[in-house]
Amino acid sequence: MGHRHELQDAEWQLIAELMPPPGGVGRPWNDHRAMINGMLWVLRTGAPWRDLPERLGRWQSVYHRFSRWRRDGTLERLVSRLQERLDEQGHLDWDLWCVDGSHVRGSKAAAGGGKRGALKNRRITV
Repeated sequence: MGHRHELQDAEWQLIAELMPPPGGVGRPWNDHRAMINGMLWVLRTGAPWRDLPERLGRWQSVYHRFSRWRRDGTLERLVSRLQERLDEQGHLDWDLWCVDGSHVRGSKAAAGGGKRGALKNRRITV
């Protein structure tokens, strides 16, 4: 049994074939599944990359793989494949969109509190 934020075997099988081939020159690449587990931990917990538990790998390695996959389209292909599968099973409603902002941090200024020394708008802050 894996840890809470890690891919189960069935979940990994859905995306394993979409993984890019390992890098060519230099040190051997870390296992793709381990890197995804690290990415999921950060994304699900909202913690900074530097707080990644050691059992999930070096935070720098996980972050660099995440950045590379974001740039080269790997993450977009993974999401598209999973969306296609959900759509085929009738679990996806393309007309319904919902963004969960429960983990989005807002500044004091975003709440109308203003920054230190900034002018205050009485209509918002009174």
